Amino acid sequence: MTRPLLPLTARSRGEAHRAATPLELFFDLCFVVAVAQAGAELVHAVAEGHAGSGIANYAMVFFAIWWAWMNFSWFASAYDNDDVLYRVVTLVQIAGVLILAAGVSRAFEEHDFLVVYLGYLVMRLALAFQWTRAARHATDPGERTMCHRYAGGVLLCQVGWLGLLLAPEPARPWAFLVMALAELAVPLYAERASTSAWHAHHIAERYGLFTIIVLGETVAAATVAVKSGIVENDALDELLPIAAGGLLLVFAAWWVYFVVPAHDRLTSSRQAFLWGYGHYLILMSAAAIGAGLEIAVEQAVGEAHVSTLSASAAVTIPSALFLLLVWLLHARYFKVGTAQQLVLPVAALAILMCSFAGRWAVLAAGLVAAAAVATGVALTARNPATRGAGA
Repeated sequence: MTRPLLPLTARSRGEAHRAATPLELFFDLCFVVAVAQAGAELVHAVAEGHAGSGIANYAMVFFAIWWAWMNFSWFASAYDNDDVLYRVVTLVQIAGVLILAAGVSRAFEEHDFLVVYLGYLVMRLALAFQWTRAARHATDPGERTMCHRYAGGVLLCQVGWLGLLLAPEPARPWAFLVMALAELAVPLYAERASTSAWHAHHIAERYGLFTIIVLGETVAAATVAVKSGIVENDALDELLPIAAGGLLLVFAAWWVYFVVPAHDRLTSSRQAFLWGYGHYLILMSAAAIGAGLEIAVEQAVGEAHVSTLSASAAVTIPSALFLLLVWLLHARYFKVGTAQQLVLPVAALAILMCSFAGRWAVLAAGLVAAAAVATGVALTARNPATRGAGA
């Protein structure tokens, strides 16, 4: 049993064999509950013909989930001392995301973000407490200033988020944009005083694990949708191409994300910020693939009020975005030659074009994604300079 209280001091960046803890894995699992709720509401909104408002609400809710997860993960990478108080405060953050998840339906259906805000408030107050605690144990003045800036920035942004509740509905997207930029600016400002002691291998593993869990949720959601379509509508012929194509897309997404060593890109705070922030779109698109597959299933069995093209695009757009962003953020740095560099961007474009393939769109997109992986593996095998890191 860990001691009740230990100094919350920075860990070493050179620490060997640093890995995710059981508490971090539990944290991720609970956060995916909120991701699943947001995805389910996105499916409902698009299927009912409210794609615009549904996507906007999804982007806002997903930002709250992702940003709270990301802030915890980077803090834990630098300061996790695993004492009782640290564990309890982390469990409070988990409670916050479950509160947020409970408010997702009201946010989508009634445009009422109060419960979402309250859940976010619980998570952020807990994080501010952690930063204040780290500041109290800091011995370096620059590190202490950084911790105080983080705590102050988090609390100040919470006041600003009240504007999202009070603003008239047409102004809410603009209020969200302003506050999202303010949140993103807090780490940039705080770490001008000192750099937090995050661990590159640990951060890469944390992001990878969360990506796996999100992709797993995508598979689960799509499987349930296909099963329901078969049981309730006896539509195996219509759903089999969607199931096969969706599985190929998820397999390809896993392959291209993990084929290169992401931690090799995390060599400076600037690169880490770009890589970490870029995962908002990577993770959101990964989760949206599952929502898109559910929409495609509902459209195929006549339960969604959208066209075949719209249902197909709900799968192909997030799939293409995922491949393109993975290439942009880190895969391209490990490719040698024009042919290797073009595999993922060309595949993303081809997947978008599959939107026009009617009922075969999802299967065609899956085949394109699988072909992209096979092409990448073949090109890597032919070039010793990139062998072992290709696709």
